[in-house]
Amino acid sequence: MKTVYEEANIIEYHYLFRVLIAGICGLIIGYERKSRMKEAGIRTHFVVAIGASLMMVISKYGFQDIIGNSDIALDPSRIAAQVVSGVGFLGAGMIFMQRQTVKGLTTAAGIWATAGIGMAIAAGLYEVGIGVTILIVVAQMLLHSGNGWLSSPRSEQITIIMNNEPGSVDYIQELLHKKGVTVLHFHAEKRSETADLILNLTVKLPVKYDMKQLLSLIQNANYIKMVELI
Repeated sequence: MKTVYEEANIIEYHYLFRVLIAGICGLIIGYERKSRMKEAGIRTHFVVAIGASLMMVISKYGFQDIIGNSDIALDPSRIAAQVVSGVGFLGAGMIFMQRQTVKGLTTAAGIWATAGIGMAIAAGLYEVGIGVTILIVVAQMLLHSGNGWLSSPRSEQITIIMNNEPGSVDYIQELLHKKGVTVLHFHAEKRSETADLILNLTVKLPVKYDMKQLLSLIQNANYIKMVELI
């Protein structure tokens, strides 16, 4: 017959198993983000998932030794509620503005959802947590800009270094217009030491547009020295 101490250890191993499952779910979501070169990858999502799971375990089971005391009233949801608020600050760090374009919104939302998955699994809702993990990964793959059946136009940043020749800028603008590419933001700067012209463009691409094809067309111009997709 097992002692009380042994039974307590078994229960804690079960809690640890929940944290591990939450970490695996976070790892899967992080791998999908990392494969697309996003700000938060495998390690961030893994740590967020196991951290949120740990907090949920503490919130739900960490005070059982004082349950029943008439002088103490507990709210098992209080720590979980603070996790939801706290992860919001972490997600805010993933959002930034780059040349008039907001980046990182999806990654920030993924961090917030990963915390929810960790809490769900820690609460014993395995099917819900794992199911949401699958939903997020599948949705990211299907709806990612340029690849999904519900894909929408996306924006990209292009830097072009070229000779400062008459008509060169007009040529680039005409080329983009012919390909259905809209210029959202335009900045030109002249290099004093070489007299080269640096163009920083923020463009909106049509649905399922092949960016490599556009870069190869731009590079065909003799006066272009470098094209970089940021």
